[in-house]
Amino acid sequence: MPEAVTMDKIVSLARRRGFVFPSSEIYGGLGSSYDYGHYGVLLKENVKARWLEAMVRERDDIVALDSSIILHPAVWEASGHVTGFADPLVDCRFCKRRYRADQIADAECGARPSKHPGETDKCDLTEPRQFNLMFQTRIGPVEETGQDAYLRPETAQGIFINFKNVAQIARRKPPFGIAQIGKAFRNEITPGNFIFRTLEFEQMEMEYFVPPAEAEEWFRFWVEERRAWHLRYGIRESHLRVREHDAEELSHYSSATSDLEYLFPMGWSELEGIAHRGDFDLRAHTEASGTKLEWVDGQERYTPHVVEPALGVNRSMLAFMVDAYDEEVVAERERTVLRLHPALAPVKVAVLPLIPRNDDMVAKGRALYEELRRAVVAEYDDSGQIGRRYRRQDEIGTPYALTIDEQTLEDDTVTIRDRDSLAQERIPISGARAFVQDKLGEDWKTPKPS
Repeated sequence: MPEAVTMDKIVSLARRRGFVFPSSEIYGGLGSSYDYGHYGVLLKENVKARWLEAMVRERDDIVALDSSIILHPAVWEASGHVTGFADPLVDCRFCKRRYRADQIADAECGARPSKHPGETDKCDLTEPRQFNLMFQTRIGPVEETGQDAYLRPETAQGIFINFKNVAQIARRKPPFGIAQIGKAFRNEITPGNFIFRTLEFEQMEMEYFVPPAEAEEWFRFWVEERRAWHLRYGIRESHLRVREHDAEELSHYSSATSDLEYLFPMGWSELEGIAHRGDFDLRAHTEASGTKLEWVDGQERYTPHVVEPALGVNRSMLAFMVDAYDEEVVAERERTVLRLHPALAPVKVAVLPLIPRNDDMVAKGRALYEELRRAVVAEYDDSGQIGRRYRRQDEIGTPYALTIDEQTLEDDTVTIRDRDSLAQERIPISGARAFVQDKLGEDWKTPKPS
């Protein structure tokens, strides 16, 4: 049996195959900041595309939005972020590490990792103080006359302040939703665990506006709907669970929240949150701005309640990579493979000439690659031995590989290799594009056991 998936293995693969790099590495790096390489960009874009499909393309009741990263400062005052978006901070004067006061029981001492902060004689902890998580900036060319502003810590408020605009032109009535993907920024006290928690991240959030009497029903609907989405794209059911928040955990605006938790290498942690936000946000912005954010239809007038599914792109990408990571021994050789859902895989098919120095094989391979890349994300690879090239494609999660060999020159057939089963078959080169597209359209289930 292969060893359990560890974060070190995921980090190593991500670095080795160009998914994720430490940011500013040539200057020593910047903590909890990462840059995404070619395959990381493609994987992230696929995650976002599948989310948008499920939220917008496959539904008639949700529209898309892209709001500004820097909003009017009054937005964050009305939403409660300026005064309430803070964590209790504790510093250790000895090891110079910083901790959240409410997480000390689970943290490692900077001097003795086997202990918790405060458990050794050398620990010298400060009193807790509030630490605002928003990044502050200035608007204006001159410091003296500039205006304080913030980088948004979430995308949701940009949706709420646009409720009236969208409601007027979208030709939708509650229940309807507004979906947004965008960057958010949080000055986290204890970021870590690779891309699980970072200073800069992308969010996929949808605010679903409903009549107040229907809010509870829609909240339950979206918890199950979002759970089904993760399972649809390969997350194993045994590694996904729903956890309802206790009353003391609920945010000030929430009457109910459920987290979809995933079994990451560091344990069960939040993957996505679904919150019943009530009418808090629309009422808060109505009072602060003087603009009524309500639904009016004839004699019907009310402030909608909101159900919010919110998911981080980076965290979702990490969960898919962890769940897809597999190790096995094939022909007495170890193989590492990312068994990603084909719809998420960065590259869908690779074209590999068996003998890279054979001009005829190269010519046929390049021609096939050019045809395939017009339909799907394809890759041409003629560097190194064929076995190593297969291993490269396995590690980036490519579902299919087409090999050009001596028989191709004789009868115009190619070998197609399946990433998961390693099964191979011969198909006509003229039908390879249609064959691959058909394969990618088939239902897929992870071969990894639960």
